[in-house]
Amino acid sequence: MKVPFVDLLTQYGSLKPGIDHAMQSVINETAFIGGKYVKQFEKDFSAAYGVKHCIGVANGTDAIYIILRMLGIGAGDEVITTSSSWISTSEVIGQTGATPVFVDIDEYYTIDAGKIEQAITSRTKAIIPVHLYGQSADILKITAIAAKNNLFVIEDCAQSHFTKYQGQNAGTFGIASTFSFYPGKNLGAYGDAGCILTNDDTLAEKCRMFANHGALVKHTHIIEGINSRLDGLQAAVLSVKLPHIHEWTGKRKANAAIYTELLRNIPEVRIPAIRENSDHTFHLYVIRTKDRDVLKAHLQKDGIETAIHYPVALPLMPAYAHLHHTVEDFPASVIHHQEILSLPMYPELSEDAIRAVVSSVKSFFN
Repeated sequence: MKVPFVDLLTQYGSLKPGIDHAMQSVINETAFIGGKYVKQFEKDFSAAYGVKHCIGVANGTDAIYIILRMLGIGAGDEVITTSSSWISTSEVIGQTGATPVFVDIDEYYTIDAGKIEQAITSRTKAIIPVHLYGQSADILKITAIAAKNNLFVIEDCAQSHFTKYQGQNAGTFGIASTFSFYPGKNLGAYGDAGCILTNDDTLAEKCRMFANHGALVKHTHIIEGINSRLDGLQAAVLSVKLPHIHEWTGKRKANAAIYTELLRNIPEVRIPAIRENSDHTFHLYVIRTKDRDVLKAHLQKDGIETAIHYPVALPLMPAYAHLHHTVEDFPASVIHHQEILSLPMYPELSEDAIRAVVSSVKSFFN
């Protein structure tokens, strides 16, 4: 049985009339940049999160960069973040002129909050925890450390739409949070898209201004900015999808529960650990095995697509060779990155498909 890693076409089929109408409406009104479709999505998404401000931007990477710049972070500063994430989290730190300071991960694949304080120096200005794979970092401990040391917390929620920690939405604990709406995300557009959420009025205005060439009113440029805007087509698509996100999340959780039940008795496979009081939304279902690469090839032969998120710890990439890190600096990340494997996961994934995946896994180890 062929099982794709993700199936965006099936999701489109279930929403086709609404998606087609929304996109045609944008075309008919030539509302491609800004306009009512962007404003409507910003209003709806901020309301869904219970946050005052949503600023639509071109992608989740820009969202982090914009916040860092508007918090005044730059040359000579340091920003602490996780050693395990997509490079967008760390590359924007360097783009501001600041230095990324990497901290190893815990058993939940998120930044190890117990190791953050030893990474703080007089130059540290912020912490960027990533709620990875759909699970919250230890955010209350992180915000307590930040408050104690007068640091900003910027939450990277690119993989954690509507994830909760102790009943509160991840993305509402720090001064601001960032979201990616890349097509494969739990809430995905049909191209690059992202947003910033914040309750800080001043920061919201600065971010909106900076993302729009430094202007809130056309031709009135208060500062030099960048061009990072959520376009009307993507906003319209997201508005059609947003009402379905909780249903889709429920299906992801149900699929994860089936995986867990079927995989739990395979000694060579470690199933995902779920943090206490964390509501995992399973953007990814990530297992660990020492036979990862051979298992991946076996599954591929059986028509099952998998992925590795991520094969190399960020501080050990060539981009950060200048920081002179070694594998001994990040032992958890190094072990995890040699063993992790992401199995197919999406709301439309059938139980039969999950059983086919697990059957292939079992046949490999047998």
